[in-house]
Amino acid sequence: MKTFFILSALALVGSCSQTKYSTKIENLEASITVQSQETVAKYANTITSGALKNNLYHFASKEFRGRQVGTEGQKKAAQFLIDFYKEEGFLPAGKDSTFTQIIPKDFLPEKFNASENVVAYIKGSDYPDETLIISGHFDHLGVENAELFFGADDNGSGTVAIMEIAQAFKTAERNGIRPKRSILFLHLTAEEIGLQGSLFYTNNPLFSLDKTIANLNIDMIGRVDDRHKNNPDYLYLIGADRISKELHIISDKVNQSSTKLELDYRYNAEDDPNHYYSRSDHYNFARHDIPVIFYFNGEHPDYHKPTDTADKINYPLLEKRSKLIFSTAWYLANMEGKLIRNVDI
Repeated sequence: MKTFFILSALALVGSCSQTKYSTKIENLEASITVQSQETVAKYANTITSGALKNNLYHFASKEFRGRQVGTEGQKKAAQFLIDFYKEEGFLPAGKDSTFTQIIPKDFLPEKFNASENVVAYIKGSDYPDETLIISGHFDHLGVENAELFFGADDNGSGTVAIMEIAQAFKTAERNGIRPKRSILFLHLTAEEIGLQGSLFYTNNPLFSLDKTIANLNIDMIGRVDDRHKNNPDYLYLIGADRISKELHIISDKVNQSSTKLELDYRYNAEDDPNHYYSRSDHYNFARHDIPVIFYFNGEHPDYHKPTDTADKINYPLLEKRSKLIFSTAWYLANMEGKLIRNVDI
C-alpha cells in the first residue's frame, strides 16, 4: 500500500507540474503578437525570384568550380560575396575592417588550404551589442574525378537567400528603418568537411556569443523533396523549440501572418535517424545555448551529385521561403527583450 500511495502522490505532483508548464506555454503564446505587418511585407517584397535566379546562376556556375574549401573557385565565390556587400554599403565585420574571417590551414583537415568566412553586418539602433546571426555555408564539393559539383541547392540556394535578405534589410535602413539589434550576415566556409567554418567562428566570435540572440541557418531551400512533390509550399524547420519554445512560437506566428507555408517539423524529432539537427552549421551555435532554426527543403535525387544545377531550382518557392526567413529575422531583431530559454519557463 505504501508503494502505491507514493507512486500516486508522485503522479499527482507530476500532473500538477505539467499543467503549470502547459499554462506557462499557453500564456507565452498568447503574449506574442506579430506587429508592423505592412512594413515587414513592404521590405519582404523586395526579395524577388528574378534576383535570386540571377545570383544563383552566377554563384553555381562553372566559374566557381564547385567552391571546394581553400580552392581558387571557393576564393572567387568569397570575392563575389564581398563585392556584393561592399557595393551595397554594409559594414565589414572582420578584423581590420575586412569582410572576411580568415581560417588558417592548420585549423582545417590536412589536405585543405586556408579559407575564410564572409562577414558583413548592419549595426542595431537600440541594442547594437546584441546580435542576430543569419548564416549559411557557401562551400561545396568542388571537382571530383573530372566531374564538377555545382551545388546550386547545396548551398547556393541558402547563399543567395542571405544576400536577398540582407539587401531587404539594407533597403529598410536606407529608408530610415534600422533594426534595433545588429544583424550579422555570415557566409560560412568548410561546412562540407565537418562544420569547420562555424566551429571556427564560435571559437573566435566576432560578436559576443553571450549577446547573440539567435541563429537562423539556411542550408538547401531551393528544391522540393519527394515527400512534398504534390504540395511544394512547405519548409522543414529543425531546432526551433530545442532551446527556446518562444522562438518556435514566433516562427509559427510570423509564418501564419505572412507566407503561410506548411512548416514540417518531422526532422526535429530527437530520435530522427537522419540527425539533421547536428549536420549543419546551426549546431555549433546551439552547442553554446544559442536558440537556432535550421531551414531545409530535405534531400532530393541530386543531393551531393554533379546534377545539383541552377536550372532545377524552384525560384518562386525560393523567394517565398526567403521572405519567411526575412520576416522572422525582422521580428527577432526588433522584439522587446530577449528570447526566453526553455530552462527559464
